[in-house]
Amino acid sequence: MSSFLRHLAIQLQRSLAIGGVVLCLTACAELPKNVDRPVSTALASPAAADTPLAAVVQKRREAAKGRFDSGFMLLDGAPAAYGSRLALVEGAQKTLDLQYYAIHADASTARLLIGVRDAARRGVRVRILLDDFHSTGRDALVMRLAFEPNIEMRMFNPLAGARASTVGRLFNSLDDASRIQQRMHNKLFIADNVLAVTGGRNLGDAYFGNASKANFIDLDVLVAGPIVQDLSRSFDAYWNNERAYPVQSLVTREELDEMRAQVKKADAAQRDPPAAGGSPASADSEQRPQGDAPTPEQRAHAWDQKAMDLGTAIFVWAPAVVLVDRPGKIAADDAGPKSAGAGKAPGLVVTRQSGRPAGARPGNSLDAAAATAASGDTVVEGLLQLIGTARNDLLIISPYFVPGPDMKQAFASARARGVRIRVLTNSLASNDAPVAHVGYARHREELLAMGIELYELRSEQAGLGSAFGSSGSNMSGESRSMLHSKVLVMDGRMLVVGSMNLDLRSQLQNTEIALLIRSDELSRVAAGKIETALREGAWRVEQDDGHLVWRAPQGSGLQDTTTEPDASASLRLMLKMFGPLAPDRLL
Repeated sequence: MSSFLRHLAIQLQRSLAIGGVVLCLTACAELPKNVDRPVSTALASPAAADTPLAAVVQKRREAAKGRFDSGFMLLDGAPAAYGSRLALVEGAQKTLDLQYYAIHADASTARLLIGVRDAARRGVRVRILLDDFHSTGRDALVMRLAFEPNIEMRMFNPLAGARASTVGRLFNSLDDASRIQQRMHNKLFIADNVLAVTGGRNLGDAYFGNASKANFIDLDVLVAGPIVQDLSRSFDAYWNNERAYPVQSLVTREELDEMRAQVKKADAAQRDPPAAGGSPASADSEQRPQGDAPTPEQRAHAWDQKAMDLGTAIFVWAPAVVLVDRPGKIAADDAGPKSAGAGKAPGLVVTRQSGRPAGARPGNSLDAAAATAASGDTVVEGLLQLIGTARNDLLIISPYFVPGPDMKQAFASARARGVRIRVLTNSLASNDAPVAHVGYARHREELLAMGIELYELRSEQAGLGSAFGSSGSNMSGESRSMLHSKVLVMDGRMLVVGSMNLDLRSQLQNTEIALLIRSDELSRVAAGKIETALREGAWRVEQDDGHLVWRAPQGSGLQDTTTEPDASASLRLMLKMFGPLAPDRLL
């Protein structure tokens, strides 16, 4: 995610497509008062004999003769990302906890959510915590899960008003703009408190390589062992926070059913009537969330994905800590608006070091790194403190890269120590939020003058996709690639994967989560993939005689250029005209 403005534009388009409600109907809407929020927490981590997933973790650790208790596996492509989540859903016996910024009601997510529903029906306790901003129109239909037995669902920091119309909800919230632009950006998928997936990926076709026109390139980590308990404690803190509203306090089942009928009607108007006998999905259409009218080929692609065989998963066993913003980073109603440039957030949570072998004493490099990160007040500020300890090399992937004064100071200090800094971000053409590109572009010359090496993703090929698995494509293989991974590799020994971007929104507004892993092996693997992407899938931006030049990727057959590559003249003109009106802190 890059900006409130981006999501506003996207949601306005979706709402208009489905049909909104009259603004005056929502003008008086308010959030419910005195909401009942029964407190619940993660179950104690089961022993190996208690659940199949716990047994898998123990067997994998014993097979690898792991020195540490916690294991990590990079999920560097859409099939692995999807298959790992399927495996957790199918293997869970006790609990499933999902925390996301966005869950889109489309073909890929449908299969996952049907699996979640089936897990609940076999006795698994399910909790789903979802940021409320996207829960409008067809995407609101995922909230129907809240009315399934054994599933609880809460919406974080909700907007008031009817969910058929983003226009109405935003209009109703104009007097609360400071609060509604602060969003919960965390991503967690936890099974039985022993296995989890975390990183930058939301749930939806575009995140799993199943969208027809454009797909995100992302990176997750499959996590095993005691550190999952730290992730669960993070989930619990948000779940039991006053900003989390049970779905039933916000919308009724009848209202969701009415919205579902409207969505089906809108979809039917946009496609040909089905052939006699109905489509292959008609038999379960009453059970599965409705999608963005996926083609039969797309639906087959989603349903053909296989669950990962966790019994053969190769983990790297290493020490790690969890960095997570406190839920209170999003201020309570009576706390007043938070200035984007003044005042500190309520604090960063840095967990105990997970995975230290028995008998080990504190004082190693991870302990020092965790202590350094703890001196920051947010996840991003903690990472800036960590950058202050870099000695040789920093590799950074940030899809939305809008450096504020603190970031630029951290980079300048690192460069003064001789640290090489390479940053991969979206080009204008690959950015799904062109307005966010302005916040980066206005700092390009200054960053280059510091000696920072800048790379921008080439959108119209699979360069980075080939380095990080595959970003997916449509049936003709012509999908646009968009960068969404959030990764930092420091000195070839520290790897950070999380939900955060290096921008002022992640630093000051949204809540974020990150894993800091001390592993030469994982760092080497991640760095190798990133360096391949820099060579083969990205434009290198340089200054030549006072002008910016984009150097073509190696082996691409393209020519160097002095204009934003692959971007239309009209788009460049629009951003030049309107970009200066968008402040960095909102991008």
